[in-house]
Amino acid sequence: MATTFTAPTGSGARVRIQKFGTFLSNMIMPNIPALIAWGLLTALVIDVGWLPNADLATMVGPIIHYALPILIAATGGRMVHGDRGAVVGGFAVMGAIAGSDLLVANFNADLPADAAPLGQVHMFIGAMILGPLSAYAIKRVDALWDGKIKVGFEMLVNMFSAGIVAFLMAIVGFWVVAPIVNEVMEVLGNAVEWLVDNNLLPLTSLVIEPAKVFFLNNAINHGVLTPLGLAEAAESGKSVLFLLEANPGPGLGLLLAYTFFGRGVPRATAPGAAIIQFFGGIHEIYFPYVLMKPRLILAMVAGGMTGVAINVAFDVGLRAPAAPGSIFAVYAQTARGDYLGVTLGVFGAAAVTLVVAALLLKMDKSEDEGDLSAATAQMEANKGKKSSVASTLTGGAAAAATATATATREIRNIVFACDAGMGSSAMGASVLRKKIQDAGHPEVTVVNKAIANLDDSYDLVVSHQDLTDRARQKTPSAEHVSVDNFMASPRYDEIVAMVRDNNPT
Repeated sequence: MATTFTAPTGSGARVRIQKFGTFLSNMIMPNIPALIAWGLLTALVIDVGWLPNADLATMVGPIIHYALPILIAATGGRMVHGDRGAVVGGFAVMGAIAGSDLLVANFNADLPADAAPLGQVHMFIGAMILGPLSAYAIKRVDALWDGKIKVGFEMLVNMFSAGIVAFLMAIVGFWVVAPIVNEVMEVLGNAVEWLVDNNLLPLTSLVIEPAKVFFLNNAINHGVLTPLGLAEAAESGKSVLFLLEANPGPGLGLLLAYTFFGRGVPRATAPGAAIIQFFGGIHEIYFPYVLMKPRLILAMVAGGMTGVAINVAFDVGLRAPAAPGSIFAVYAQTARGDYLGVTLGVFGAAAVTLVVAALLLKMDKSEDEGDLSAATAQMEANKGKKSSVASTLTGGAAAAATATATATREIRNIVFACDAGMGSSAMGASVLRKKIQDAGHPEVTVVNKAIANLDDSYDLVVSHQDLTDRARQKTPSAEHVSVDNFMASPRYDEIVAMVRDNNPT
């Protein structure tokens, strides 16, 4: 049932950056709906919004300054130690918020009367530090007396221990984290301001576009661009930083180049990939096309720089992050009056990428037929997990998977588990669901979840082999199928066969 492939070995530093970026992403992504809600609120009710309302506008400041950091800290805490970690982390970040506000107030108090005062520093980075750190602290405290509490005192000990840890971590946030984050935000803000003032912001594409292909972008995007962008949007109502990574134009241009000038399987699959990438916002679908011919990274950089240059020239931006990076999400967050500039930035980037990629493809006389599967395998090795979204395009042309499980009971609940439980895993679950229903088993449910959110209620868990051990810890009674590469349709057929063999007809 299994065929293995040898994946390229990545450097330890790259893997560590990927894991760090994934951890940051898992704190930010579940809270994207709250960021979108805040963006819609600012678009409508602030004084330059579509429907100005001074009363409703009073929500804008407290949400970004208090609610969003608390949500992020609570999410990070829950990832480390469940609900107890979420409560402790969410409380602790208030210490950093208050400490930062005090530092800013003291600084402004000493300014000359004609000097511009500092604005608030929003504790998104502080939340991403204190949430997990506070949860880890209560987790270690809980471990000290696990199983040693006398009967009847469990609730008393658990409540007071969490409260004391939350209090202490809030003090740490006030005295330690707040000054550090304020300094970091000032340095990063000055760096971005210097790039803008010197018309050098397009150079960020030299880092961002290659980083995307090798899944190193999350640390940059969620660790730097999102906090800085939210701070800028809180002051001016928009930020161009939200467009640096989310612009779907370069990916569209690359896939159109393959559509018109490619050969073999890549040319046949590129149109479908372009639809998923541009409208669905799943950018990873184009990564194998770049890895197949690495010189195409030049086209991606050229397109990315073009998009940023146009956005800067037209002084446009988004009100909040566009996630996923779909053209619909981009337009939904575009600031009022910026639609022309954003549109030119997207399609200008696509046009430049298309032209450069077309020239590179015309110069390349190598065969493409067998390259896409190998490039897909390389992409998944870079990512450190499966990318089931591409299974909708490559079908049997992809490299084979390694599946290890033999179901011995009726299967009614299947979960597709990955790090974040979004994007590609959602599409993978959709493919599995359709195949199982087409096989005549409507009683089987197929869902996708982040491993951190699994519980032991599933009959079959499908996960990448590097994540299977973690999935087993969450679902010890389930059957497990682990895969190296979840691209090929026969892998789905094997799972359908498991269902057919174990479920009554």
